Amino acid sequence: MRLILYLGKGGVGKTTMAAATAARAAQLGKRTLVVSTDLAHSLADALDTPLVAEPKQVADHLWAQEINVLDEMRAQWSRVQDYVTSVLKKQGINDVAAEEMALIPGMDEIVALLNIHRVAKDGSYDVVVVDAAPTGETVRLLSMPETFLWYANQAKGWRGVAMNAAKPLLRSFLPGVNVLDSLQKLNEQVAVLRGVLTDAEVSSYRLVVNPEKMVIKEALRAETYLALFGYPIDGVVCNRVLPQPANGHYQDALLREMLAQQQGYYEQIHSTFAPLPVWDVPYRSREILGPEALAELGAGIWGGEDPTRVFHQGAPQELVKRGDTYILRLPLPHVELAKVGMLKKGDELIVEIGNFKRDVALPTVLVPMEATVARMVNGALEVTFAPAGAGAAEQSA
Repeated sequence: MRLILYLGKGGVGKTTMAAATAARAAQLGKRTLVVSTDLAHSLADALDTPLVAEPKQVADHLWAQEINVLDEMRAQWSRVQDYVTSVLKKQGINDVAAEEMALIPGMDEIVALLNIHRVAKDGSYDVVVVDAAPTGETVRLLSMPETFLWYANQAKGWRGVAMNAAKPLLRSFLPGVNVLDSLQKLNEQVAVLRGVLTDAEVSSYRLVVNPEKMVIKEALRAETYLALFGYPIDGVVCNRVLPQPANGHYQDALLREMLAQQQGYYEQIHSTFAPLPVWDVPYRSREILGPEALAELGAGIWGGEDPTRVFHQGAPQELVKRGDTYILRLPLPHVELAKVGMLKKGDELIVEIGNFKRDVALPTVLVPMEATVARMVNGALEVTFAPAGAGAAEQSA
């Protein structure tokens, strides 16, 4: 079974890319499900057919689903949360602390992920393709397994106080489902889910970008945080690329300006995201709607290749803590350290190698630190970050 998640800034074409991947996979004979987790669903529009909360067959070997359990979970959990808060207050905990302790952050995201995991593991499909929410929300969604596991462990401290008191209310609001008594079981399910989402043989994350500055910036930040949590990225889709005119230039001045602006960002995408493969998708004059047209688009992007195979393995970057310092590791095969230029600017690390330039969006923990040592180790650039004042960056072989 394969699980492929498409991420990117809102409006870059994630839904079309997810649907095209799924339609092409179905065309190749794979039992495929494409799922939308975005609250502003547009998957039904792309497939040109109404969708429901359960998988619906829309073509040979192709099913689609728009998950809508989020509002229901919010409504149910909010009543439980209010009651648990009141119980904690009676135990002498102040108002703010009680509300904080009673809140399980991201329960809706947990429900969405567990829903996807359930359909993925039951064996009904060979491939599950996820059309995810805009990047910021998706990264938050993907961090939920870690957040929830932390929360579940913290909750054990007040479990004895609140659990028994909440049982009657839970039986009334959620017949047959005792959320608090099931916390440990849910915790175990989330731990399994975390294992699936980080298994490079099963799950892949693909970033969808346009040749635009803000889109690239957000994608780079998503790459950083996906790598930080150990989620395997296997490629980047560069969507809406203006084709080169047949006679060398466009007659229209606006198109000439757009092409010139895109060219720089296009080259940045191909160099910055290396060693990840980048697939170009040309700007189309019409919308791509329906399974047949989407499958044709998928065939155009990947040619004769199976779009569901794993195209890249290995983290595009890694972050390791050693004492008071952090080591940021960037794979840069076939590069000599003497040709590497490096500058830390705010929350970015700018790496230059000849015409190659990579802007690395740094995790928050590295922003106040200084880059002190850079060295090449087994085809990767390793940059050491130390607390401010530890010394300027130096290079070593």
